[in-house]
Amino acid sequence: MSKSVKIRFEGSTGDLLAGIVDVPEGPVRGWGVFSHGLTLGKDSPSASRICKGLADLGVGMLRFDNLGLGDSAGEWSAGSFSVKVADTIRAAEFMRADDKKISLLVGHSFGGAAVLAAALSLPEVRAVATVGAPFEPKHVEHMFDAEVSTILSEGSAEVNLGGRRMEVRRHFVEDVEKADLRDCIRTLHRPLMVLHSPTDNTVGIDNASEIFQTARHPRSFISLEGSDHLLTGKGQAARVAGIISAWAGQYLGD
Repeated sequence: MSKSVKIRFEGSTGDLLAGIVDVPEGPVRGWGVFSHGLTLGKDSPSASRICKGLADLGVGMLRFDNLGLGDSAGEWSAGSFSVKVADTIRAAEFMRADDKKISLLVGHSFGGAAVLAAALSLPEVRAVATVGAPFEPKHVEHMFDAEVSTILSEGSAEVNLGGRRMEVRRHFVEDVEKADLRDCIRTLHRPLMVLHSPTDNTVGIDNASEIFQTARHPRSFISLEGSDHLLTGKGQAARVAGIISAWAGQYLGD
């Protein structure tokens, strides 16, 4: 069994972000960073189960709470897609400074979009995997599309995100609307694995098709048939961890 070590590092906004490094018990095949969904956090089932699963297979992983979530400082509403990308880069830099240079990026949902953008700033990364990721960051607006005009005109609005009332500010909407991953995906120059459920009702399977078609080889697609978007079903996250571990094996380490 792997062990979990609590850490903190300074995010791009200057706030301290809380993370957990899931450390393999035996030989370490490589290190990676995991980026969670919009409001899910490092302890969500998808984040914790995938990272623990990878660690049990010899791949140490850092998962962390984004700004204002879980144990991290700051206000979630002060964040944005750009901040999420920058903090993913900061997480990789933390690992590098701790003599755990990463070779793998894994992102779930909104975090999948973030790792596609972050990879270009991390030359040590040798492979990228996305799980249930949107092709366009602005896809997230479908969760509060009725309030977008209010947010833009009044500066902010409180919206329901996955059963939680969260403040969304104008800069968040403007940031996701200008974010374009096409060049990031085309110029990734790293192996990419796209994992997605055909019955994902939150981020449709067409997003996986767009990412895959935009990417250059080497690229792989895995259909997570039977899985829901949050990977809460029995064995779903463990399956994802096993698939990523097997695929990334040749790219891990030095």
